[in-house]
Amino acid sequence: MTGQDKIRIAVIGASGYTGADLIRLAAGHPHIEISALAANTHAGEEMGRVFPHLQTLGLPDLVKSDDVAWGEIDAAFCGLPHGTAQDIIAGLPDKVKIIDMSADFRLRDPDVYKSWYGRDHDATALLKTAIYGLTEHYTEEISKARLTACPGCYPTAALLGLIPLVKGNMIAADDIIIDAKSGVSGAGRGLKQNTLFSEAGEGLSPYAIGTHRHAPEIEQELSLAAGQDIVVNFTPHLIPMSRGELVTCYVRLANSISPADLREQLRNAYKDKMFVNIVPDGVVPATQHVRGSNYCLIGVFEDRIPGRAIVISTLDNLVKGSAGQALQNFNLMFGFDEQVGLTQPPLFP
Repeated sequence: MTGQDKIRIAVIGASGYTGADLIRLAAGHPHIEISALAANTHAGEEMGRVFPHLQTLGLPDLVKSDDVAWGEIDAAFCGLPHGTAQDIIAGLPDKVKIIDMSADFRLRDPDVYKSWYGRDHDATALLKTAIYGLTEHYTEEISKARLTACPGCYPTAALLGLIPLVKGNMIAADDIIIDAKSGVSGAGRGLKQNTLFSEAGEGLSPYAIGTHRHAPEIEQELSLAAGQDIVVNFTPHLIPMSRGELVTCYVRLANSISPADLREQLRNAYKDKMFVNIVPDGVVPATQHVRGSNYCLIGVFEDRIPGRAIVISTLDNLVKGSAGQALQNFNLMFGFDEQVGLTQPPLFP
């Protein structure tokens, strides 16, 4: 493929962690040309100064999003905070396909968005057309989309483990407890007291207890899968590591269903999906098994309490939980094999 044949992309929010990881992955994609990098607070700077680990890639300098030559761009990856993202995305030319890594287009109902994010949704026409980008469950819809809303990292891990079980009526929909833990990069690159080294290091702390904005996203998709309203018990925790995520789901089994049945249901659901792997019986998923990769590992275990099971999912929050899944969705939207540019094995140890 010549340079003229490549898909010309812009990355909006290129100075954030998800933006940087998207660039790292896109640089090795055979069908992508990184044509523009936007970061308003760093406009005019070289990318190699903002992220020295990317300095050998020959990237364009950072510019303001308004200064991108959008007429020359085929696809935009957006890694901006919620609220900011919808305003910029709404102004992009119709010919530009959009893969949004923010939260602005994940919730289908603008009233639910307002109740959780504290502001009206100003791009409701676009919201109606957005496809939820959980790749393995919306493959066909994503392939036809102009705007794909990539899920949050916690919902990705939880939903990959739970949707096939809820769809199959194999667990009680009214009794799901999700205990989630993520590295501090999930909080973004901005300065926050709780992510300072002396605050987050050598400790473990829950946050946004009962109020985390990923809860309605999880409930939205599980409710669609179940055909009934579902409310989950969801508590996230901050782990003193840079990247990685592990989600432990405690579920009550439906009558006559065993943990082995859950494992088989998941294997069948993902038998043709390269990036979701159901580990063998007795193998425990761990964050160090997926670091830097686009893979999600899922394990099923019998609980000590009769009639209950434990489903554990792990992924890299910046890759399968964000930038990698975004690139996977890009592949579908432009007719490429969804694995292209994403088959790097995990970094271990």
